[in-house]
Amino acid sequence: MPDGGLRPAAAFLPYGRQDIDEADIAAVVEALRSDYLTTGPLVERFEQAFAEFVGAPHAVACSNGTTALHLAVAGLDIGPRDVCVVPAITFVATANVCAQQGARVVFSDVDPRTGLMTEETLADAMSRAEGEVRAVLPVHLCGAPVDMPAISAMARQCGAAVIEDACHALGTDTAWGRTGDAGRSDAVCFSFHPVKTLTTGEGGMVTTRDHRAAWRMRRLRSHGIVREGLAEAPGPWWYEQQELGFNYRLPDVLCALGLSQLNRLPGFISRRRRLAARYRALLAPLGNRVQAAPTPEGSDPALHLFAVKVDFDACGRSRAEVMARLAKKGVGTQVHYIPVHRQPYWMARSQTPDLPGAEAWYGSTLSLPLYPGMSDTDPARVVEALAWAIS
Repeated sequence: MPDGGLRPAAAFLPYGRQDIDEADIAAVVEALRSDYLTTGPLVERFEQAFAEFVGAPHAVACSNGTTALHLAVAGLDIGPRDVCVVPAITFVATANVCAQQGARVVFSDVDPRTGLMTEETLADAMSRAEGEVRAVLPVHLCGAPVDMPAISAMARQCGAAVIEDACHALGTDTAWGRTGDAGRSDAVCFSFHPVKTLTTGEGGMVTTRDHRAAWRMRRLRSHGIVREGLAEAPGPWWYEQQELGFNYRLPDVLCALGLSQLNRLPGFISRRRRLAARYRALLAPLGNRVQAAPTPEGSDPALHLFAVKVDFDACGRSRAEVMARLAKKGVGTQVHYIPVHRQPYWMARSQTPDLPGAEAWYGSTLSLPLYPGMSDTDPARVVEALAWAIS
């Protein structure tokens, strides 16, 4: 794995970035020279290889993580008058795709230490739902896994579908399986944005154990059109639009990059775990002022984000001030996320009560740089800058 040794020591460290090598470039060039730039054989090859990696029977490639979520919600027939439970700490897309299907969103609180939906916060959200809960969308924030056995059992009791937002969690292992195997859910959604663990530039994937759901999502990603298996087709040109779908296809040229990145994925995961362990050791001397966000016991996360909890009041500095001071030292940071129910769109449409866990997480969190191209010494540089920034 590259360790960034050729990068100048003072180079700016963003909170995340892609890692592209010559094998990735060669794979894309080969695809560009092939007969297919889109809807060709590399799509199915990428789907099959990805499904094998996560341990799911079916994988459906699509244009990005948001469309993966939308395909899952639409493919499971979530629609008008249905209720979906979404954690308040997530990217807005998790809630938006439910609204785009006409469903009503009820926001759940999260554990203030981890930012994750819990059995208790899900139960509270369900108690506030006016109507039948048809879907629960737990989010594996930063790559740390939600307690899926507990969440799934509660959702099943009320007949709700479970759609995992695993856009942060590719490569995360748990006591109940690898994230993406869909063993505790109806569908699992991934993102291949450049800052994620694997990138296709832009891209997404849905995994499932349900053959019919996979078939439906493949139909939906291409305008709702079917070309094969039509009993009365007059000729090879024939197709039928059987429902209103979308154009959510992932081109072959991007699948070529995805396949190459899959070959490198074990190295990416190992590197992220090593850097995260280094951060935890280095942060210990900062005591209660800065603590790494805990990960659930019994899990081995492949973290997409390294989130720390900062006691800004104790430090005597605002978060904006700390971020600005870190930037001066060449360290980029970000906040994941502003609680979705605080967004103007959702405030106008959702009467959400106070969610103290979400507010506590949001009020103290900061994402530090984490990506495979970081050197072994970069975490020390980041922590040294952080110690100065909060002083």
